[in-house]
Amino acid sequence: MLALAWPMILTNLAQVAMTATDVAIIGRLGPNALAAGALGSNLYFAALIFGLGLAYGTAPMMAAELGRKKHSVRDVRRTVRQGLWLSVLISIPLWILLWNGEAILLAMGQKPDLAAQAGIYLRCLQWAILPFYGYIVLRSFISALERPGWALAVMVLAVILNAVGNWALVFGHAGFPELGIAGSGIATSFASFFMFFGLAAVTVIEPKFRRYQLFGRFWRADWPRLWALLKLGAPISGILAFEVTIFNAAAFLMGLIDSIQLAAHAVALQIASITFMVPLGIGQAVTVRVGLAYGARDSEGVSRSGWTAYCIGVSFMALMALMMVVLPKPLISAFIDVSDPANAPVIAYAVTFLMFAAMFQVVDGAQAVAAGMLRGLQDTKIPMLYAAIGYWGIGLPLGALLAFHFGMEGIGIWLGLFIGLAVVALLLLYRWLQRDALRLIQKPVV
Repeated sequence: MLALAWPMILTNLAQVAMTATDVAIIGRLGPNALAAGALGSNLYFAALIFGLGLAYGTAPMMAAELGRKKHSVRDVRRTVRQGLWLSVLISIPLWILLWNGEAILLAMGQKPDLAAQAGIYLRCLQWAILPFYGYIVLRSFISALERPGWALAVMVLAVILNAVGNWALVFGHAGFPELGIAGSGIATSFASFFMFFGLAAVTVIEPKFRRYQLFGRFWRADWPRLWALLKLGAPISGILAFEVTIFNAAAFLMGLIDSIQLAAHAVALQIASITFMVPLGIGQAVTVRVGLAYGARDSEGVSRSGWTAYCIGVSFMALMALMMVVLPKPLISAFIDVSDPANAPVIAYAVTFLMFAAMFQVVDGAQAVAAGMLRGLQDTKIPMLYAAIGYWGIGLPLGALLAFHFGMEGIGIWLGLFIGLAVVALLLLYRWLQRDALRLIQKPVV
C-alpha cells in the first residue's frame, strides 16, 4: 500500500506547490492583484471540481478489469479513451462559463476593478482544465498498473516549468513580455499541457504501457462505456463538490465576523490542507488496491487492502493532530511572522483554530480513505448522499448557528466543520462494513 501511495501523496503535494507558486508570484504584484488572483482561482477551482470526479472514475473501473483479467488490454484502453472523451465534453461548457468570469464575479457583488483583473486571469487560466483532466485520466491508467512514479516525475517537472513561466511572463524576464496577472494564467495553462503531453509520451514510450496503444483509433466512440463512466464518476464529482464548497462557505462566513478571524482561519486551514494530502493519496492508492481485489472477486484481498489503508491514514492524521496541539506556533510561523506584535490577534485565533483543526484531522483522514475504499468497490452514489448530509445538512448549518446565534464566532464554525466531517466519516465507515452485501448486489463495471 505504501509503495503505491507515496508517489501519489508527493504528486498531490506537488499540485499544492504549483498553486502556492502562483499565489506567491501574483502577490508580488500588489494586494489588488493578489485579491483578483484569489477570486479567479476560487472560481476556477469551483468549476474544475465538477469534472474532476469523472476523470477519477476511470481508476476503479480499470483496476476492476485488471483484477478480473490481469493482462486485459482492450477494456482498459476503452476506459482510458472514454475518460478522455468525457474530459473534452465536460471542458467545453466549463470554458464557456469561465470565459464569462468577470460577469459572474460582478453578479456576485465583487468590486469591478477586481472582477476585471480576475476575468483576464481566468481567460488565460481556463485552458488548463482539459489537459489537467487528461493528465488525471492517464495518471489513473498508470496507477491501475501500479506504476505511479511516472506521474510524480512529470508533475515535479511541471511545477518547475510553472514557476519559471510565472517568473518570466508575470514580470517580463528572459526577453518575454511583462503580462502581469495574465502571465500567471498562461504559465499554469502551459504547465498543464506539459503534464498531459509528458504523461502521454510516457504511455507511448514505456514498454509496459505501450502495448495498450491508448491513442489508436481515438475517434471511435464507445457509448456504453462512456455512460457507465459517467454514472460512476458523477457521484465522485458530487462528493468532491460538497466537501470543497463547505470550506469555501466557511471562509465566507468567517469573513462576516471580522478580517482577523478570517486571516487566522486561512492560516489554520492551509496547515490542515497540507496534511490532508497524505490521506488523499492513500485514498487514491486504496481505490486501486481494492479495485484489483474486487475485480478478482477476492473478498479477503478487498478487506485486507481497505483496512490496511484505513489504519495507515488514520494513524498518520492522529500524529498530525498531536503536532498541531504540541507545536502550534512553529507551524503558524511558516505563514505569518509570530514575532511581530501587530500579528498577535491573528496568532491567538490561529492557535485556537488549530486546536479544532487537530480535532478533525483524524475524522478528515478517515473519510478521505474510506471514500477511496468505497470507490474501489465502485460504490459512489450513497457516499455522495452521505457527503451532502454531513457537510451541507449538518456541518455548515450547525457551524453558522453556533457562530452567529450562540455567539461562538469562528470557534462555532470550526466546531461545525468538525461535526460535519465526523458524521461523514462514520457513515462511510458503516457503508464499508456492509461491503460483503455490496459485492453481492454490485458487479464491477469493466
